[in-house]
Amino acid sequence: VQLQASGGGVVQPGDSLRLACAASGSAFSWGIWGWFRQAPGHEREFVSAINLSDGRTNYATSAKGRFTITADNSENTVYLEMNNLRPDDTAVYYCAFALYRTMVVRADMYDYWGQGTQVTVSS
Repeated sequence: VQLQASGGGVVQPGDSLRLACAASGSAFSWGIWGWFRQAPGHEREFVSAINLSDGRTNYATSAKGRFTITADNSENTVYLEMNNLRPDDTAVYYCAFALYRTMVVRADMYDYWGQGTQVTVSS
């Protein structure tokens, strides 16, 4: 299974970006899609996740109200819509997939990882 993340870029504060992550090599009908990020000098942190079985979502406090995670099972793809971006959102964003039926937010519980896409928010 390979995950390919895309959609990062350089934007100004207040702008929006939509990240996408497509899986190949397997079709996921259940499990947890997650997004994590890692800024320079910081540990990788949880951003958001969605449970394919029931559609439930989870967001880090920093993401609530600004980010939206969705999944398209037919395309085996997860999206992260990021609005009102701030400079402290600058990081490499990673998609991941966990073979769990209940929500998981710990990075070490995810089985597959994408390569990361850089998001830079700067004026």
